[in-house]
Amino acid sequence: MKQLGIALFVLILMQKHGIFRFLHVEADDGFVKTRGVQLMLNGSPFYANGFNAYWLMYTATDPSERYKVSSAFQEASKRGLTIGRTWAFSDGGYRPLQSSPGSYNEQTFQGLDFAISEAGKHGIKLVLSLVDNYENYGGKKQYVEWARSQGQSITSEDDFFTNSLVKGFFKNHIKTVLTRRNSLSGIAYKDDPTIMAWELMNEPRCNSDPSGKTIQAWITEMASYLKSIDGNHLLEAGLEGFYGESKRSSNPNGYQEGSDFITNNQIPDIDFATVHSYPDQWITGSSEETQLSFLNSWLNDHIQDAQNVLRKPVLFAEFGKSTKSSGIDERDRLFNTVYSKIYSSASGGGAAVGGLFWQLLAEGMDNFRDGYEVILSENSSTASLITQESQKLVRIRKMYVRLRNIERWKRARGIRRGDTDKNHGN
Repeated sequence: MKQLGIALFVLILMQKHGIFRFLHVEADDGFVKTRGVQLMLNGSPFYANGFNAYWLMYTATDPSERYKVSSAFQEASKRGLTIGRTWAFSDGGYRPLQSSPGSYNEQTFQGLDFAISEAGKHGIKLVLSLVDNYENYGGKKQYVEWARSQGQSITSEDDFFTNSLVKGFFKNHIKTVLTRRNSLSGIAYKDDPTIMAWELMNEPRCNSDPSGKTIQAWITEMASYLKSIDGNHLLEAGLEGFYGESKRSSNPNGYQEGSDFITNNQIPDIDFATVHSYPDQWITGSSEETQLSFLNSWLNDHIQDAQNVLRKPVLFAEFGKSTKSSGIDERDRLFNTVYSKIYSSASGGGAAVGGLFWQLLAEGMDNFRDGYEVILSENSSTASLITQESQKLVRIRKMYVRLRNIERWKRARGIRRGDTDKNHGN
């Protein structure tokens, strides 16, 4: 920590005198790992700014639309964004990846192949989510309907977490995706360092069991199964950050979704924690000041718990504010709040490793607008905030690289000095 303090002092001086320009991380083709509360890439702490773009596979399924995927990655790369989160699922419905249990659409899989390949070309790591809590892209509702159609006695969507046939369907999906060989690169997904991490489920919730024990058992089982297939990649559960009994008072408006940020993330096969942040949805009707006050506490709680209790990194995997109910200035204030907390933690070697805003769109994607969209070429003030956060996090990483190189130089110098002393002794 003493060395880090010296490094940051030097950094401040360099910033003060304008020595730094935009510093883009070199293309890194290694696997991201963890060490304590830090993500590590090629031996150095990895702090990264990122985005959500759930639509990548869906859009790339149509070859004539793939330019939108390429454009989004190109714009993201220009702004220093190096992590993208997207869906590796589409269960039933239109353009499915999995049309029925174990039956996969090759054209849709090739869309995912393209998204992964393009991300790699632009130096962007991906977090790939494997199933949805919600029914928009099939999700747990589609899985239990498949099981019901095969004669299973299903009483609720929450049977997704306990029914043995449904769990078998999902395990097969995990295996199919992880062992998929990319039709463009020839690399199996489980061997592709472009993928930073797998996510078991987007926002798992189990309202029928507020204790969190059902989700705890499911995460434990599925995490162990996934790790038995893929030992290269990190794994996270997909949690929003809601607390269980131990700290329920920190939840917004008494939210109780059957998950527990502490217990669920203590599972050994879960490598890092995730948090989502939507004060405009969770405490609707409240003032902007109230929402930002809640957000500050929400961020602080999770950073401290990740650092002191979980002792694992924490990624703020979704955050945003709808411009349908507020202006760009209000959204920028929320972005700045999240980015400031992440940077404050990261600059001190803390547990916060990055944030992924919801959501990045390319130009010409009006059908995907949900009020939370950011089109970097159109939203100049928000794009500027994003770029500044990327620059600041890259500087921290480069400082660690410099410290590592100094330590290597000192060790090498010590070895040479020792050899010289031996020679003189002879």
